[in-house]
Amino acid sequence: MMFFSNRLSRLLGTGMLVFLLASSTTFAQGDNTELLATLASLQQQIDELRQQLDQSRQQGVATEAKVEAVAEVIDAELLQLPASKQSIVSGYGELHYNNLDASDPSRDLEEVDFHRFVLLFGHQFNDKTRFYSELEVEHSLIGGGGGTPGEVELEQAFIEHDLNPGLHLKAGLFLLPVGILNETHEPPTFYGVERNDVENIIVPSTWWEAGAGLNGRWGMDWSWDLALSSGLQMPTSGGSAFRIRSGRQKVAKAVASDGAITARLRYLGIAGLQAAVTVQYQFDPSQAANDGLDDGTLVEAHVDYRRGDFGLRALFARWDFSGAAVEAADADKQTGWYVEPSYRVTNRLGLYTRFEDVRGARGRDRFDQWELGLNWWLNENVVFKFDYRDRNHDLAGESGRDFTGIDLGVGYSF
Repeated sequence: MMFFSNRLSRLLGTGMLVFLLASSTTFAQGDNTELLATLASLQQQIDELRQQLDQSRQQGVATEAKVEAVAEVIDAELLQLPASKQSIVSGYGELHYNNLDASDPSRDLEEVDFHRFVLLFGHQFNDKTRFYSELEVEHSLIGGGGGTPGEVELEQAFIEHDLNPGLHLKAGLFLLPVGILNETHEPPTFYGVERNDVENIIVPSTWWEAGAGLNGRWGMDWSWDLALSSGLQMPTSGGSAFRIRSGRQKVAKAVASDGAITARLRYLGIAGLQAAVTVQYQFDPSQAANDGLDDGTLVEAHVDYRRGDFGLRALFARWDFSGAAVEAADADKQTGWYVEPSYRVTNRLGLYTRFEDVRGARGRDRFDQWELGLNWWLNENVVFKFDYRDRNHDLAGESGRDFTGIDLGVGYSF
């Protein structure tokens, strides 16, 4: 279109120049026959170009209209597709450096470890039904002989379905609704290079089971969870006897003679506050009858509060086991608690301190620990961490495990 417009302008200019030259010649010679023929030819060319220009303009308008119509059709089709029909990929990971000086020098630790590399896959089949999964590589290296420490774990793989806007059903392999970190443990979401020890030894995070669950809301302030799942298989002899973390079966050909039932109630009625209580009953935490470990009950309560730059996390957890063997081993009551205040100095820099007290089954799992440190977020999904720890054990026979030391870490999530 621009080509025809420029050409028409040039012809008009040429025509005017020819007209002026011819006019001067005509007035001089008195003969205008040749001039009229020239002007007629120019006029014909101008008319033809005008027609071509009009046709081009009409074609341009028609083309633009067609493009707009196609765009409207595409938009309409996209609007008709369910917005929930999509697959998602996300993940997180963390690299740790630990430098710990123990009372017994043979227990000193200086190592670097890519502790976790995790990919999460999800898919929404429609606006009511979705799938979640989590696949993790721990300690970077699997196989290859030589006692390599790594392992691959499937931590989540479940279907969730909305029964109604306030009631949801899940079935498959899922994280149990207990504690602060068990369901939300991406590195940028918590302070400290290592996860706290209460939610490692007493609440054995990360802790998943197979089963089915319901969750829903009561009004705007309350939510609840109820799950029936596979249970623990805690050893009753050896160096890890009655150790809760050693009882996780990870749904790998897990013995399912006796399961567990878990219930959680959460309060969300105050801005910045999440408070929850979880109760779990294990029908037989060893999966074996008449072995001196009959049943077990976990009660866990926590608050996670943030007001402006100030934050506070506090958690208490207690197991009560029954049975002659667990009572004789003084492992029938296992408890832990921690308090963690924090302060965001800037949007990127946060400081914290934590005190925790752990009373587990083994002597090495009975200690108190002070910790302080900082998180520096490059953005909300990438964080660098530093902390200092001071641990002291209760039993004299474990005093060689007392230590002080520093940890460095980098973590991300997406």
